[in-house]
Amino acid sequence: MRVGVAFAALVCVLISACSSTEINRGAYIADTSIHSKRVDSRVRFLVMHYTQGDEARSLAVLTGDDVSVHYVVPESPRIENGEPVVYQLVPESERAWHAGVSEWQGTTELNAASIGIENVNVGPIDTPQGRTWQPYPPAQVDAIVKLAKDIVTRYNIPPIRVVAHSDIAPQRKTDPGPAFPWKTLYDAGIGAWPDTPAVALHLAGRDPKAPADVAALEEKLQRYGYETATDGVFDDRARRVIAAFQMHFRPSDYAGNADAETDAIAAALLDKYFP
Repeated sequence: MRVGVAFAALVCVLISACSSTEINRGAYIADTSIHSKRVDSRVRFLVMHYTQGDEARSLAVLTGDDVSVHYVVPESPRIENGEPVVYQLVPESERAWHAGVSEWQGTTELNAASIGIENVNVGPIDTPQGRTWQPYPPAQVDAIVKLAKDIVTRYNIPPIRVVAHSDIAPQRKTDPGPAFPWKTLYDAGIGAWPDTPAVALHLAGRDPKAPADVAALEEKLQRYGYETATDGVFDDRARRVIAAFQMHFRPSDYAGNADAETDAIAAALLDKYFP
């Protein structure tokens, strides 16, 4: 600080001539006593990821030159004073590079409007017997819940804006995968989940695996927030969007088929969150 600026600040303190709402920035003074009403937070979404690597490798990648994230939740968080410790790599007020090319509810470039949480987890595990997914251990889930609950509370993030990376970029991403504990988060007041009776009502006695109208299902998914066509063409792009939705809301079967149960879940979610 220049001597003149320091002296001016000292004079303000000594003679109480400067208001506490004024900030001396050296070349000018900012008066912060008047506030605009039309303002909101940069943070409007919470995006969940998995790291697809162990803790050391994940932290090395996320502090490198290519990608970044606000928080990293270890697989086995250390405990201090009875609470789990998570890593914060980027201040919440700043944009991290975690979402990439993305869209949700018409908002594009989610990096600018979200907080990202990377959870240490290898994701898919391919074996001769088929693909499995690494589970999220209870201690990690506890830390995820506590961190996410704090974020959605402070920023008043609605349930339908707590999303997976695969929700906002279904053509590119599968994280945090079908093993992620979305229902546990919902039970803790974080994120969205369909009501079982409403799903049964919309299923209306249909076989859950019966084919659904593709265009109608796409329209429901688009209304909920997914970037998808509504032309009824069941191609690879449509399948990936449906699979992303299923990984979030029906992880027992995420093959991407347009079936009656998926359609009923989408309808139940719209009833609940878009009445």
